Amino acid sequence: MKESILVVSEKGYGKRSDLEDYRVTNRGGKGVKTLQVTEKTGELVGIKSVIDGDDLMIITKKGTTIRIPVDGLRVMGRATQGVKVIRLDDEDEIASIAKVEEHLLKTPLMEGEMDVTGDGNIDELKPSSESNSENSAENSTENSSENPSDNTPENPTGEAQDQTNE
Repeated sequence: MKESILVVSEKGYGKRSDLEDYRVTNRGGKGVKTLQVTEKTGELVGIKSVIDGDDLMIITKKGTTIRIPVDGLRVMGRATQGVKVIRLDDEDEIASIAKVEEHLLKTPLMEGEMDVTGDGNIDELKPSSESNSENSAENSTENSSENPSDNTPENPTGEAQDQTNE
């Protein structure tokens, strides 16, 4: 997959540019212009190196968060202003951006991690009840054969019983 440079401005504009569009400069050089900064676009908020399978998380100063696929943003020239990535209120601005890498999108969740499904529900992953019942069954058979002083209906206090027959 081809790597590109993604930039986002504070007023919601963003774009991708080919990495080859950025020439190598020498020490003391003036740099390379990457975004047409205007009053309409605002200042540059973030720059990330991305590939087609990645996603982009955008967080605004008012707390709105969106996640969009990077392939939804077309590759443009280096010194253009970009396209509107997120619609913002007049007072709101983009606070931060983050890249979600493609390999992380396919990583299974671990026990205790949160899974946000497309239906708006948040489910916490728990160990399967099947494995828990197996473990508890093993523990109960081990305990019953090894410890005659366990809490049972015949011995609710769990005190050691005299095993002699009278």
